Amino acid sequence: MHEKKVIYAGKRLAEAGKAIILIHGRGGTAENILSLTEHLELDEFAILAPQATRNTWYPYSFLVPRQQNQPWLNAALGLIGELVNDIMLTGITKENIFISGFSQGACLSLEFAARNPGRYGGIIAFTGGLIGDKITPDQYNGDFLQTPVFIGTSDPDPHIPVERAKQSEQILRNMHAKTTLKIYKDLGHMISLEQLDTVNTLFFAS
Repeated sequence: MHEKKVIYAGKRLAEAGKAIILIHGRGGTAENILSLTEHLELDEFAILAPQATRNTWYPYSFLVPRQQNQPWLNAALGLIGELVNDIMLTGITKENIFISGFSQGACLSLEFAARNPGRYGGIIAFTGGLIGDKITPDQYNGDFLQTPVFIGTSDPDPHIPVERAKQSEQILRNMHAKTTLKIYKDLGHMISLEQLDTVNTLFFAS
């Protein structure tokens, strides 16, 4: 399903103290999502951008029953987990690993983190929500130990219902994540400079 194709940028893993995984959206590419590095303060980071097979992580909307997106969804989540393990094997601790994505990549970032909670450096979702036709707190277990989480979305958004973003934020907050939810009026399905500035302030400002 998803081959392990990753573009590396920034510092070498062996030399970096922090790492970030950037996950592209449906129809996007690893090269596309790396353009965010022009606006985020990641000078001291190792940067990993995985590439989805056929440019999509799973075939259908993130709002359909999870089984309809299998086995692609589990393969995508497994790849993110493999990258996290690869990073930790170089000596970078989970507390210094950040996971971020846009749209479908944002959904994956949140879903992976919710299934594998712990103290990360941060989880950043540019327009996304937890995956499935229904999401409930009893689907997720564990403690984020105050991991900072950012979810930014538009009201309205053609792909991500605002209510799903709100539900996702509540579930992560109940798991002791330090959440920030920003809803931008009529932004559309995109990443704004305001979102990038907010993320820099929350996560990367020295």
